[in-house]
Amino acid sequence: MPALDAMIAAIDAANADDPRQIDGRAFELVYAERMSARLVSLYPGASDLLKIATRAQHLRRWEIERAKYEEGRRGYNDWRRACRIHHANLVANIMRANGYDDRAVAHVGALIRKEQLKKDPESQALENLAAIVFLEHYFDDFLEKHRDYEDDKLIDILGKTLCKMSPKGHAAALALPFAPRARGLVEAALAREADALARLAAVAVD
Repeated sequence: MPALDAMIAAIDAANADDPRQIDGRAFELVYAERMSARLVSLYPGASDLLKIATRAQHLRRWEIERAKYEEGRRGYNDWRRACRIHHANLVANIMRANGYDDRAVAHVGALIRKEQLKKDPESQALENLAAIVFLEHYFDDFLEKHRDYEDDKLIDILGKTLCKMSPKGHAAALALPFAPRARGLVEAALAREADALARLAAVAVD
């Protein structure tokens, strides 16, 4: 299989153009590094293709502007769908340029597009990673941005996220060093969705 290091370098170079910054570094480059770091800790035996999908999860996301989609959940879902297609197409081009075959390209694309969530272990792993990185690094900013949201709405949002995760993801999430309010919201969401999560755990692929 072609060298993984070359793929990671190419993905990072593509993300380095992000005009948004975190501590003077490109926003999506930092996000990609955080995803890879969490992959190492949670799935140390991950395949090279999962490593590529993880690194490319938000590849050049800034090019798909949220403002071009309508407000509300439907618009948000349309935007997220467009983002996933964008990321998958971009990483496919990079993979082909680095010698990966069509089968490998198709698998990474399917992971990024979330086509086999709850069915494919690597797809489930990627969903767990995305949720954990959000909770660890971006949830506090989300709470600050949406200070007008009632706790019930936040718990509902978290509940939907938790239902996309597996028990392995839940355990990793609960081990995070949350601030008191954030922990309370996560625990409330877990309690509210307890029945659904138990059903999903019984058939979890991860």
